[in-house]
Amino acid sequence: MKDKSLAKVIRSILSAIPMFFVNSIIFGFKNINKSSKLFKFESKSFKKYFKEFLEDHQRSIKEGLIALLICACGDLIAGLILGNMTYFLEKYPGLLVLIPGAIGMRGNIFGSFGSRLSTNLHIGILTPEFKKSESLTNNILSSLILTLILSLFLAFIAKLVCIILNFESIGFIDFALISIIAGIISNVIMLPITMFVSLKSFENGWDPDNITTPIIAAFGDLFTLPAIIISIFILSAISISIILKYVVFIAFIVIIISGFLYGLKVNEETKTIISQSTPVLFVCSILGVVAGGIFNSSLETLLTNPSLLTLLPLFSGESGSLVSILGARISSGLHSGLIEPVLKPKKNTFFNFLLSLILAVIIYPVIGFLAEASSHLFGSKGIGFIKIIEISTVSGFILIPIMMIIVFYISTISYRHNLDPDNIVLPISTSTTDSISSLILICISLIFTGAIVL
Repeated sequence: MKDKSLAKVIRSILSAIPMFFVNSIIFGFKNINKSSKLFKFESKSFKKYFKEFLEDHQRSIKEGLIALLICACGDLIAGLILGNMTYFLEKYPGLLVLIPGAIGMRGNIFGSFGSRLSTNLHIGILTPEFKKSESLTNNILSSLILTLILSLFLAFIAKLVCIILNFESIGFIDFALISIIAGIISNVIMLPITMFVSLKSFENGWDPDNITTPIIAAFGDLFTLPAIIISIFILSAISISIILKYVVFIAFIVIIISGFLYGLKVNEETKTIISQSTPVLFVCSILGVVAGGIFNSSLETLLTNPSLLTLLPLFSGESGSLVSILGARISSGLHSGLIEPVLKPKKNTFFNFLLSLILAVIIYPVIGFLAEASSHLFGSKGIGFIKIIEISTVSGFILIPIMMIIVFYISTISYRHNLDPDNIVLPISTSTTDSISSLILICISLIFTGAIVL
């Protein structure tokens, strides 16, 4: 009884977090005139200030919400596909460790690609027409090379994590072939989609910073799992001959090494993108696999609550998209001079923070509802709409403030050190989001469902 009472108290406290956070923001803005020296805002009433903010940023909020809802559809489909991959997960043990990293890698590489295109469109290096461009060619080549390098590294880290955590798993070569082939398939699909979304959104007067990264993430989530399934069938076909399997593996290694060396020599832009992105994406791959390890270790418990299993990719994907929007906007702001690279956030930075909070307040309850509704639609046992919305909202409002601080300082510090935030911020922030969001969501889920008691 004491344990249940304690769990009830914890749930009540966690349920109050969103309201406390919102009230804190309101209190802060009401007293903004008292701290004008710090924030340099004009002394206005909160009501008037907030109304003006909504009027000035109405378009950004609408664009962000549309993109996030599209992303939610992709993540929901990804969750449903994952829920029906039982056969592959059983036949290829350890595959679940690879999946979050593979999904994250698509978002990291092509999210950064889209962010670079967005920045180049904003500052006039690129035009929104589909014309041959040296900068565009360099970005395409860099993305292809990074995909191959990271696919191999991701396989290595996934196998290493399985060994360290004593998970039953397939061999390294199988991991590598699945990861590389899936990467190539995804690349063929994601490159034209990223270019089309970035260029056409700008051409139609939309801000690519609000549109590109969430939609790219949605397509990345949507196509990664089918690409992995196709790569498994290809692996099964070439595994008929052990010699053929090893020949294909060695051929990929040669291509990857040659491509990496070529990318570092072909021109300065490609060299900069690859040299700055590779170490960052290595770290991101590790974080992605860690998220996979968290999923794998908690899978047995989560399988008893199908709506929570569906919520996992939804929550991770939407959180990553929210963070991507913030990172892309800050990156473009730094490049265009609208945001100063200082360590104290100023007016335009706070506007971007507030925009992220408004989107978060709307989107987290929505994805909780979608996860539960999908369970009811497919006849699975849910945990209840109120409870899952509480879990999603509380988890989101713990996560987002942490990520806002991380994104801001990564952007500012990288820019101050002459590193392009487009190559640094999105990969690190979204991968960090994947790991932190997985941990937060699982802990909050287990507390609210009574599976664990603190």
